[in-house]
Amino acid sequence: MRTTLDLPESLLSEAMTLSHHKTKTSVIVTALEAYVRQAKMDELRKFKGKVDVELDLNQLRKRG
Repeated sequence: MRTTLDLPESLLSEAMTLSHHKTKTSVIVTALEAYVRQAKMDELRKFKGKVDVELDLNQLRKRG
């Protein structure tokens, strides 16, 4: 999908340098994937301590 964006050139250049990506598209795609992954992790963290899971690690290891 083609989209026109007005991005700060210095920020995009810094992201390209730090990520070692050669194209602006790959830097933006990588950044979006990282954002989505982080947002999902943040949502999962909300459940910390609220879900009661009783697992027997020894039993699980025997299944594998």
